[in-house]
Amino acid sequence: MAEDPRVAAARYRLEQLAAQDGDAAAESADAQRPTAPERGSTAAERAAFVEVSIQQAIRRGEFDNLPGAGKPLTGLGDRHDPDWWIRRKIETEKLTGLGPPALMLRVESAEFADRLDLLSHEDDVRESIEDFNRRVIEARRQLLGGPPVVTPTRDVEVDVREWRARRRARMAEAAVEAEDEPGRRGWRWRRRRTSA
Repeated sequence: MAEDPRVAAARYRLEQLAAQDGDAAAESADAQRPTAPERGSTAAERAAFVEVSIQQAIRRGEFDNLPGAGKPLTGLGDRHDPDWWIRRKIETEKLTGLGPPALMLRVESAEFADRLDLLSHEDDVRESIEDFNRRVIEARRQLLGGPPVVTPTRDVEVDVREWRARRRARMAEAAVEAEDEPGRRGWRWRRRRTSA
């Protein structure tokens, strides 16, 4: 039977340290190294081996001066989030388009109004909302595991109404800014006058 890869890796590391430190270090490492439990050993024997290995590593100082030692864990928040590690990985690696559908749909739902505002036609807005709803329903039907899909579907009429209101407000802002710009209004007037 093959040896446990973790034990083989630990043994290799000790051999490398022994080669660096000379024969005296190799002899002391062999003397201190606990014997790995056999393949058919009990869970208690394996746990004892791991505990002894950890204690020896602590005595050798292998856990000293680790990055982040003595500092609080960042981003824990007030509420329990079972997917914190996925979210942190996506944020630190700046990954886009990756992750379980439940998380991707949550992110898309949070940015939904901004995405709709980039569209200029109501038909495109309706199509985008219907596509989002279809993907939410499809993700709920999947039995692939992962976090549950808790993202609600969107109400097409409500989202279109809000999109229209935001669009009207943007157009009104643009009109006010255009009136405030000197020379621009006169240019339009002159052009109309000369073309008539």
